[in-house]
Amino acid sequence: MHRLQQLQLVQFKNHSFQKISFLGNAVGICGNNGTGKTNLLDAIYYLCFTKSYFTNTDALLVQHQTAGFRVEGVFETAHDGPQQIVAILRETGKKEVSCNGEQYKKLAAHIGKFPAVMVAPDDIALINEGSEVRRKWLDVAIAQVDATYLQQLSQYNKVLLQRNSFLKLLREYPQQNQQVLHILTQQLTDAGTAIFEKRTQFMAQLEPICLDLYQRFGGNAAEFSIQYQSALQEQPFPQLLEQNLQRDIFAERTTQGIHKDDLLLHINQLPAKNHASQGQKKTILFALKMTEFTLLKQQLGITPLLLLDDVFEKLDEQRLQNFVAWLQQQQPVQVFITDTHAERLQAVLQQIDAQYQLIETK
Repeated sequence: MHRLQQLQLVQFKNHSFQKISFLGNAVGICGNNGTGKTNLLDAIYYLCFTKSYFTNTDALLVQHQTAGFRVEGVFETAHDGPQQIVAILRETGKKEVSCNGEQYKKLAAHIGKFPAVMVAPDDIALINEGSEVRRKWLDVAIAQVDATYLQQLSQYNKVLLQRNSFLKLLREYPQQNQQVLHILTQQLTDAGTAIFEKRTQFMAQLEPICLDLYQRFGGNAAEFSIQYQSALQEQPFPQLLEQNLQRDIFAERTTQGIHKDDLLLHINQLPAKNHASQGQKKTILFALKMTEFTLLKQQLGITPLLLLDDVFEKLDEQRLQNFVAWLQQQQPVQVFITDTHAERLQAVLQQIDAQYQLIETK
């Protein structure tokens, strides 16, 4: 198990300077809205992923009217001793991340070393929004257990942009040499097929766990289903692109591929987005996220950190108790929970770990 022992922030969001030592496995962060509870969780997430959970723009994380930020964490690990992770955004906009003083040449090399799962209020978008949100969630989960996955995904997205640009050129100038298109298509199918196979394998492991957790957290297992959907399930990627070439040229973009994949979430065989109640959606969300937690734990042999941001606000008492009971069974796990209600937070923390810690933000 990895534990975060210490967190230090300089000019990160609304924290000018903050240094906190974490004493136990259950950490509550309590305070009014706007006092920086979520920002502490995001700082922890940043140490694990070298990026924010809420924005892709590092400049938005810098405290107002300052330049640059620094986030430092010390993790206790089972086999490698203390690990000091430092993430710095320089005044120039350059980002540096180091482990025990050694700077990463590629940030992707850090992903999966300190696994974490975040749950935040806006995550309901996993159910309510389009396929891009669900693909991103799936990709982040797989990237933590497969070191080559991010590289393949990056290669796919890069070639996809190049192929789309060439298709646009081909539409305007049909006499273009199509050898370039052939090469780009080959590169796209190689990366895309590898990604499809990894997504298929991961989803086969995910589905039974997710259905079980949905029932544990307060749902009826018979009403819920989750299914991976990809055009590559129907035919190999090269054939798919060849079959849709004229359509792609006309559309000036690649219309088929793993960039269109989705996770189909259904309640009573109807799309959960439109037909699930708020309680059912919350249960689906927790089932998805804790399935991610379970698979990371199984495949990495490391218990991920759990970062729970204001998740109890809309969770009814029964679902809350079901979740806490499951969490108790996962011990030891280090969990960070934010809430505006100190008494409710203390009650949950006590159930998880008697040696809980409560931090107040002001």
